[in-house]
Amino acid sequence: MQTNLADFIKDTHEGQEADAILRKCVHCGFCTATCPTYQLLGDELDGPRGRIYLIKQVLEGKPATAKTQLHLDRCLTCRNCESTCPSGVAYGRLVDIGRGIVEKQVKRPFAQQLVRTLLKETLPRKALFTPAMKLGQAMRPLLPAALKNKVPEARDPGQWPVRGHARKMLLLDGCVQPAMSPNINAATARVLDKLGIELVVAPRAGCCGAIRYHLNDQDGGLDDMRRNIDAWWPHVEAGAEAIVMTASGCGATVKEYGHLLAHDPAYASRAQRISDLTRDLSEIMPAFEKELEQKLVGKIGKRVAYHPPCTLQHGQQIRGKVESVLRACGVDVKLCADSHLCCGSAGTYSVTQPELSYRLRDNKLKNLEATDPEMIVSANIGCLTHLQSGTDTPVRHWIELIDQAL
Repeated sequence: MQTNLADFIKDTHEGQEADAILRKCVHCGFCTATCPTYQLLGDELDGPRGRIYLIKQVLEGKPATAKTQLHLDRCLTCRNCESTCPSGVAYGRLVDIGRGIVEKQVKRPFAQQLVRTLLKETLPRKALFTPAMKLGQAMRPLLPAALKNKVPEARDPGQWPVRGHARKMLLLDGCVQPAMSPNINAATARVLDKLGIELVVAPRAGCCGAIRYHLNDQDGGLDDMRRNIDAWWPHVEAGAEAIVMTASGCGATVKEYGHLLAHDPAYASRAQRISDLTRDLSEIMPAFEKELEQKLVGKIGKRVAYHPPCTLQHGQQIRGKVESVLRACGVDVKLCADSHLCCGSAGTYSVTQPELSYRLRDNKLKNLEATDPEMIVSANIGCLTHLQSGTDTPVRHWIELIDQAL
């Protein structure tokens, strides 16, 4: 793709990155075939190739419009197109750059501004979000369906292990997960404790930065990333083996800290070190498959359907590891038809684009339930909550199955 970037962007590091990404695109359209929004809407501008052209026009100086913004807003950032692209186009980075520029050029309607401000100022702040979620869970039977879908039933997380171990890893507690499903991190701590690993939570670490960054408050998202680096660094210097992610959306973001902060001289080297240490939980557990097999074969008799989150299979390019661990434990685990497609959760997408989000959810659940599961498992808090809102089949994090059996 030939490019001629406008003066306002061409000499910036974002402009140079966008230019390199654009030049890799060969217009083949393979990405269109695997784009969830294109499949729903059938509009070229609601597929990756069309959005690339829109971004290219803006970068070359054509003023953005509300229509440009709408088509970029509708993108899930599932990055399925990246898995499909034969040319290695880093579409996820390009759409972040394009959205940031369009946000500065196009004033949003007041209602959109209000919703997006509430999301980015409330969700990343535990002091605000946690009491709000507890109140919502207490009043859940009285909530309207739209709110009830976002409020999972309260569950007892159980005990956090207190034993110390020579092997130590950091755990990103996250922003919404501790309030919505504290059982996930507690289950992870118990399982790793039984395998001889102590999980440490740095109190000052919080939101990974994805919420603000992907709502176009990119400066705010980068500040969240810097705060986490500062919180983790003493533990890294003390020898923490890894930074464990139980939410694949957070993992995909933290693994990009090194890239996103590469131009910040105060943080660049530490950010890269943090990214290098970051591991999804599914990257930690395969080392213990034989031990788990000896302990658990025959103890988990459920038929389980596994939904691999986009942030795991496309964002982090991790496939097959969760299924392998579960099968080692004796679980009858199935992938559904079109398992590569997004469930529609996509961070805050289910709030900002509810109609498309719920259509994708229902399509995903239809395919998952066709496997006749007794339980659905996934690896990201957003996917779990979104899928559970549309089915009576229990939806859990996969580590909870192993914790329960142990």
